[in-house]
Amino acid sequence: QVQLVESGGGLVQTGGSLKLSCVASGRTFSSGSMGWFRQAPGKEREFIGGIRWPLTIYYADSVKGRFTISRDDAKNTVYLQMNSLKPEDTAVYYCATARSFSFSRAQYDNWGQGTQVTVSS
Repeated sequence: QVQLVESGGGLVQTGGSLKLSCVASGRTFSSGSMGWFRQAPGKEREFIGGIRWPLTIYYADSVKGRFTISRDDAKNTVYLQMNSLKPEDTAVYYCATARSFSFSRAQYDNWGQGTQVTVSS
């Protein structure tokens, strides 16, 4: 089973940027899908973007135009570049994998530990 480790979270001011990384070990990203989710305090974990292997990338409307997903296959890493951050982007961010693409977190069966992103106003 693949192990996922997120990193890159932190504290940033409104309008700032952060780049999150999700490194997979144990198995390469080569099929199925990989999703980025976030969960704010008191809220449901929500899909914000993901890759349906090999090439199709999806974004939630709330982050479209501000967030960008990319990948480095040589490093077995998927990135989430977050620009123009807003206080409402504050959450714990997770990467996850699934056998087939879905916008639903229920379909993702392998999760990282999460990384905190805090955007100050």
